[in-house]
Amino acid sequence: MAQPTPPKAGICLHCGGFPAVAITLGGRNRRGHLRTLTAHCPVCHGTGHALTDRRTVTA
Repeated sequence: MAQPTPPKAGICLHCGGFPAVAITLGGRNRRGHLRTLTAHCPVCHGTGHALTDRRTVTA
């Protein structure tokens, strides 16, 4: 019977699995679109998954 492989990385504890957000800069450009800036989670670098640090979990 085949055994499933355990996941190597869990959900990032810093962003909770929502690694990227769009921040509006206010106003619109000449074509009428909102000006936005995308920010990524600094811990998981925008993947939503990060390896758990054993020291953080046991402390």
